[in-house]
Amino acid sequence: MTITHPAVAPAPEANVRPAGDIDTQVINTIRTLAIDAVEKADSGHAGAPMGLAPVAYTLWRRFLRYDPDHPDWPNRDRFVLSNGHASMLLYALLFLTGVKRPDGAPAVSLDDIKQFRELGSVTPGHPEYGHTVGVETTTGPLGQGVGNSVGMAMAERWLEQRFNRPGEALFDYRVYAICSDGDLMEGISGEAASLAGHLKLSNLCWIYDDNSISIEGSTNLAFSEDVAERFAGYGWATHMVEDANDCEAFARAIEAFQATTDRPTLILVKSIIGYGSPHRQGTAKAHSDPLGEEEVKLTKQAYGWPQDAQFLVPDGVRERFDEGFGVRGRALRDRWDGALGRYREAHADLAGELDLMWSRRLPDGWDADLPSFPADAKGIATREASGKALNAIAPRLPWLIGGSADLSPSTKTHLDFDGAGEFEPGSYGGRNLHFGVREHIMGAVANGLALSALRPYTGTFLVFSDYMRPPIRLAALMRAGAVFVFSHDSIGLGQDGPTHQPIEQLAGLRAVPGLMLLRPGDANETVEAWRTILAQPDRPACLVLSRQALPTLDRTKYAPASGVARGAYVLADALDRTPEVILMATGSEVSLVVEAYERLAAAGIAARVVSMPSWDLFETQDLAYREQVLPPAVTARVAVEAAAPMGWDRYAGPTGAIIAMHGFGASAPIKDVMPHFGFTADHVCEAARAQMGRGSTT
Repeated sequence: MTITHPAVAPAPEANVRPAGDIDTQVINTIRTLAIDAVEKADSGHAGAPMGLAPVAYTLWRRFLRYDPDHPDWPNRDRFVLSNGHASMLLYALLFLTGVKRPDGAPAVSLDDIKQFRELGSVTPGHPEYGHTVGVETTTGPLGQGVGNSVGMAMAERWLEQRFNRPGEALFDYRVYAICSDGDLMEGISGEAASLAGHLKLSNLCWIYDDNSISIEGSTNLAFSEDVAERFAGYGWATHMVEDANDCEAFARAIEAFQATTDRPTLILVKSIIGYGSPHRQGTAKAHSDPLGEEEVKLTKQAYGWPQDAQFLVPDGVRERFDEGFGVRGRALRDRWDGALGRYREAHADLAGELDLMWSRRLPDGWDADLPSFPADAKGIATREASGKALNAIAPRLPWLIGGSADLSPSTKTHLDFDGAGEFEPGSYGGRNLHFGVREHIMGAVANGLALSALRPYTGTFLVFSDYMRPPIRLAALMRAGAVFVFSHDSIGLGQDGPTHQPIEQLAGLRAVPGLMLLRPGDANETVEAWRTILAQPDRPACLVLSRQALPTLDRTKYAPASGVARGAYVLADALDRTPEVILMATGSEVSLVVEAYERLAAAGIAARVVSMPSWDLFETQDLAYREQVLPPAVTARVAVEAAAPMGWDRYAGPTGAIIAMHGFGASAPIKDVMPHFGFTADHVCEAARAQMGRGSTT
């Protein structure tokens, strides 16, 4: 079927049925819903939905395996709209296919479409996971959606390897992602495509909307590569569809993808942005501007559509969609439910794992093997302690999988227990993922894995969190439970120098709403950090770890490390006295303030040490607890952290001292670099004495 329209068709009367066969009417319904929603909002992007409507209709009606009554069906095909600015395409599809919320109400109603981009609507400007049922991932920042799609495809392969049994295929879903010129310009798409090609993810299909237009004009201004050749070089199969309106050509390309078993597929679709608009189609004006009242009428006239009709859904349109999409999806899901019932009888243990995964619960005894570290003045690096904790947890939490950006020997994120295995091309059951030097896609893949009910973790140096900020931010927005492990957390890493010594990263990550950040101060705090992180399945976390060894504190003398769960706790205190000064720190600086505390105590000064591994967790505690830890009456305070001082004034107070970094670090051994920047017990004691005398030290 090829959809064609004259440039301007004769204007039908408002009460006349739109022109064309039923498939043409469905396609034009998608187009006009996008047009009308954008016009009503006076904001949005109708051009891409107008060009892509035939592609999306063909994919959903003829191929997508999805039950609209159960959009959380675990074996559904995933559809990712990576060019999230085209969100009205997805909202129109969810409405027309009748996708339902758990309570049976429509995921997106016609009234919801009329509220496009309005406060509180389920049709925001860009699709948001968890906000609108049927949205598989939050997209908008270009490239993130295709990155997530790689994680989803990896998740399917891992689930297939772990749970499928001969004749019992619980998992065999495919992942489809529509992407734009902008997605493919973003560097993350290259990382994603390279990794997917290396892993031979034949269950992954990207559909490239090649409309040659960006906001500034023709993509020729900045984008002239041969995309098909580029992806062939990545190891992908590529297919060209010369006209987005040629539904049969596109269907043949999808069939070719489904028949491919040794590589991912890219389908390049030549489309016309703003298709049907006499004066806007094929121009940048169709990208992100409403068409305007007169152009809307002319466009509807070109479609053979009633010019004055708004949000029109002709009789039979939704039924036509349901004949393919709904009927197929319900039958497939019904068969799958039956297979799952038989699977439960034959493999009760594996079925139990699936139930825990799907409900985001932890197995009983998951933390039973976590280590406890004895007091040791020499101690170990918190990255080492983290690796030991991770390898104690993972055998009891089978869906905890992850890896690093070519740094697992440094970040200690490799799973070494028997049977852990490697996730490799053609062998997808391993628990260790290898991302190569690709931090950006590592974060996006982790989000895709988390959205597939796995519990992923990643590993790299803290300074390279800058390469991962977009997926970390989106993890927080989506409440996706990825764990981002960052080692080499301060100037304490030493001779690699200021290019690798993080300064501003902690402040930046702490600023992300909903992101849990923990910087433990010794080995036992690190164990408790893992316990705290994994107990919160719907909250992403950053675990920030030292390269250098830190003393393991004597927990018979100091407070137990379980205080980590509350974000901050009194580690050491003045016995039977109100503290005269409070010393507070995170991470590697905790042992430094403990040393200062002991010196002050020996001099008869009543000091308190507060370990503050997680500001955000501390802020969730009730006021009574927070004031118990940091009594308002005690204003003599010293905060110590080998990072930017931003935010510490909240806890140090307006007159408190903050010993922190006010510039970049230096290349030198740790024994030299830490004293050079003032991180010594002597300096902390000085600051404490000055505070008690109402002086100030910064």
